[in-house]
Amino acid sequence: MIWFTCVTVFLLSALVEGAEKKEGDDEWVNLPNKCEVCKFVSIEMKSAFDETGKTKEVIERNYRFLDNNKGAPPIKYVKSDIRFIEVVENVCQRLSGYNLHKEREGSNRFAKGMSETFSTLHGLVHKGVKVVMDIPYELWNETSAEVADLKKQCDVMVEKYEEVIEDWYKGSQEEDLTTYLCEKHVLKGQDTGNTHRYARPHTHTHRWSHS
Repeated sequence: MIWFTCVTVFLLSALVEGAEKKEGDDEWVNLPNKCEVCKFVSIEMKSAFDETGKTKEVIERNYRFLDNNKGAPPIKYVKSDIRFIEVVENVCQRLSGYNLHKEREGSNRFAKGMSETFSTLHGLVHKGVKVVMDIPYELWNETSAEVADLKKQCDVMVEKYEEVIEDWYKGSQEEDLTTYLCEKHVLKGQDTGNTHRYARPHTHTHRWSHS
């Protein structure tokens, strides 16, 4: 039984390594490219706007205690600058909830939840099987270099394109955010023919054509 388990572990390791090689990268760490980063920024930002768009909260803007003016009328939270700021400031933190699924290819390797590989390995450990890997057990649940870089690039991208996102928020929300942000600005001038194909998190063929 132990011999079979060891074989299973080695096969899982080979599967992980094979997935990396299919990406055309000889290095163990395969950092996300700009196209992948923009994809997940737009996905999480749309999700955040959907979540915060359900409230009927109204924000008072009457500042009569400061002067004798009547003040501005109340504004709905869903149309306020406060909502925009809250979403933009927290969108990259949402990416911290992602994990690296090395057994998958392309941008699909970034997803929420534990990877199939580590889920299997944890199951073996919980059954009392000794699993030997290059990565110490206490580091199995640590944020991977790829996910850390995904968040880092997100911070840079959101800061650089904040005005673009604000323009979309204030006047172009009828247009898909992935199209507006990624195709028309972040990846402008590059091949964006497959952008929409990879804008949905449930797609199983995530391989962006952008470099």
